[in-house]
Amino acid sequence: MSIDFTEEQLQIRDTVERVCADFGDEYWLARDDDGVFPEDFCRAIANQGFMGIAMPEEYGGAGLGITEAAMMMQAISQSGAGNGGVSSVSITVFGLNPVVRYGTEEQKRRMLPPVMRREDIACFGVTEPNTGLDTTRLKTRAVRKGDRYIVNGQKIWTSTAQVANKILLIARTADESETERPMDGLSLFFADLDRDHVEIQRIPKMGRKCVDSNSVFFDNLEIPVENRIGEEGKGFRYLLDGINPERILIAAGLVGLGRAAIKRATDYANERVVFGRPIGMNQAIQHPLAESWAELEAANLMAFRAAQLYDRGEDAGAMANAAKYLAGEAAFKACTNAVMTHGGMGYAKEYHVERYLRECLIHRIAPITPHLILCYIAERVLGLPKSY
Repeated sequence: MSIDFTEEQLQIRDTVERVCADFGDEYWLARDDDGVFPEDFCRAIANQGFMGIAMPEEYGGAGLGITEAAMMMQAISQSGAGNGGVSSVSITVFGLNPVVRYGTEEQKRRMLPPVMRREDIACFGVTEPNTGLDTTRLKTRAVRKGDRYIVNGQKIWTSTAQVANKILLIARTADESETERPMDGLSLFFADLDRDHVEIQRIPKMGRKCVDSNSVFFDNLEIPVENRIGEEGKGFRYLLDGINPERILIAAGLVGLGRAAIKRATDYANERVVFGRPIGMNQAIQHPLAESWAELEAANLMAFRAAQLYDRGEDAGAMANAAKYLAGEAAFKACTNAVMTHGGMGYAKEYHVERYLRECLIHRIAPITPHLILCYIAERVLGLPKSY
């Protein structure tokens, strides 16, 4: 399971690293304190053409694969930007995949280029307060009235809605009682986030303060029919196409964050002298960091193996889910070990590792918990009966 990157792929990583060098740890510490969205960072990424790294060339993208996108995400995270940097650009990289796959030619030419150029900023409205991961039971309604849909309902944990002017929204266009399966009544839209009909409430949270998470309330939001993606009632199936790339990119980013934590911990262990010797001479310090290094590298192999499978058009579901699980656990352990290596100073913001620990948790939990990934592997890979 070796990873043999091409010269072009390595150049992409090097270029992303150079962009990130202008946004060091102090920049991300400041954004963690003030909560200001890192728009200057996003524009620097966009100016290099990386917002459309996996978008088709005919719409202004780079036409590359998930492997290259994963390398970009990992370089961003590993630079010290962590989850804040990754999450600020992620929806453009993989969130609009349903538009690419199922949008009309007119829609793709109208919707995609402005997002890649950062003229439009999109958010992603899926999760609801009372459904959680049971996405097929969503309640937000989109009722057709002539050439428009009228949307009412609520979404939660919608990232970047504070700064967005567009939303990729899934809503129910038919009651569950009217369809054979609940998923058959869900449709997908790419719509204007009209503040006259949308209320956005920021959710104070543990980490990644600079990339907002929100409750979003829709009150008679009008969406023209021409902004529906694909066929009515097939929106849930369209979303499924983006699941595996999302898992892969998150896994790559988590590995990068874990590596950043281990690098800081290793530097500190070499510099910190207690009882006349660097603490890095002690096996109680060495072994946890060495163990985390090994676990991160194993997760990295799984992530890029999944990326290779996806880019070749092969089934990447098991590998993508396993990569997300392994990377989430490895990053959490690495960030914890980094804090513990620093001792009391690990609790101080100036050493950054406490921020890494807080930020790694969001993608350990979301968009799917480690427990549900294990259920997926048990059922789909091992052939065990469904447990939920």
